[in-house]
Amino acid sequence: SGTALGVVVYTGYETRSVMNTSAPQTKMGRIDMEINRLTKVLFLLTMSLSFALIALRGLNITGAYIDFFRFVLLFSTIIPISLRVNLDLSKIFHSWSIGRDKRIPGTVVRSSTIPEELGRIVYLLSDKTGTLTQNEMIFKRLHLGTTSYTSDTVDEVESHILAMYPAGAIGPVQGGRGGKVRKTEVTRTHEAVRALALCHNVTPVVDDDPVNNGATAHVPLASNDSDAESSFMGANQSLEASPSVTYQASSPDEVALVSWTEHVGMALVERSQQHMVVRVPNGQQLRFDILQVFPFSSETKRMGIIVRDCANGEITFYMKGADVVLSKMVEYNDWLDEECGNMAREGLRTLVVAKKPLTEEQYTEFESRLKQAQLSVADRDAEVRRVVASLEIDLQLLALTGVEDKLQVDVRP
Repeated sequence: SGTALGVVVYTGYETRSVMNTSAPQTKMGRIDMEINRLTKVLFLLTMSLSFALIALRGLNITGAYIDFFRFVLLFSTIIPISLRVNLDLSKIFHSWSIGRDKRIPGTVVRSSTIPEELGRIVYLLSDKTGTLTQNEMIFKRLHLGTTSYTSDTVDEVESHILAMYPAGAIGPVQGGRGGKVRKTEVTRTHEAVRALALCHNVTPVVDDDPVNNGATAHVPLASNDSDAESSFMGANQSLEASPSVTYQASSPDEVALVSWTEHVGMALVERSQQHMVVRVPNGQQLRFDILQVFPFSSETKRMGIIVRDCANGEITFYMKGADVVLSKMVEYNDWLDEECGNMAREGLRTLVVAKKPLTEEQYTEFESRLKQAQLSVADRDAEVRRVVASLEIDLQLLALTGVEDKLQVDVRP
């Protein structure tokens, strides 16, 4: 007797990976398939003519098959065998010409059987980021429902943020828990900018000689290339006045948003797993404790964060994500779908930003249920998603953002 360490159930060709693997197919161009169909038609025509001539001469059993093959041999020239050879030679020459074309340097032709298919392309479907674009994000628009900020009105955003943090003030003026104070354009703008400055996974890196490791950007609001370059230089000059700061994150969209909030007056200066620090126009540094982070995933299409303002103890749940997801979670409004469509037609990447104030009792109860779900043995991920979903109800819609991914050189929209 002994101890069993394991049992191998499926091996070799019975494993799932092998059974799900299919043999690769040979790629064929449309011209090859058209020639194959034409060859079949001509072959049937040759056979039909041969039978017809035998029938006209009379069916002589002794010599009919000899005459049949004789006619087949005579009509075999109908099938253009040399066309196939000429086509293969032309494909080889075409592939060689593509590799030596000075207008597309570095092009490597890995298949000589389908180069002619390039001339048949009508629509090009591609993952936009990093292929047709430079992966350089430019913040273009902030829409609050009743007000839309572009490059022409970015100064208004700065003035609103400055009005919320006058010199000598501790914290924002007109602040109230849960939005009890009547909201004005200034407070609505401040709430949207603060949400963008807090709801992310961006880390500021201070370095005397910064190196772009990962997704980094200094992207202010801009409407064209000249505005982008001038604003870009202005942002860089403001950073060079102090120790060099670069923002790093897995998503360049988040870097663009945080860089823009720095440009309008709310700069992220410190980030750790437990807290983050935001510098406001009057020089004061606001500290926020990070209570929970719900990272973005391709399945949820959104990310969320729960923070506590250390100055007044307010707890807020911020969330941003795709409009198709958050439009079902925010309170009723009559402008979100329309504005998302308008920005999409302009080629902008849209994000919906929302929040939900929480009391201490609400967060304590949520944290208890979340810890219990995280300790679950069966269906842990589903239990956690169910608990988080209970919080994603009746969110306050703050803003809709539009970010542009600059196209590659010589690429036209």
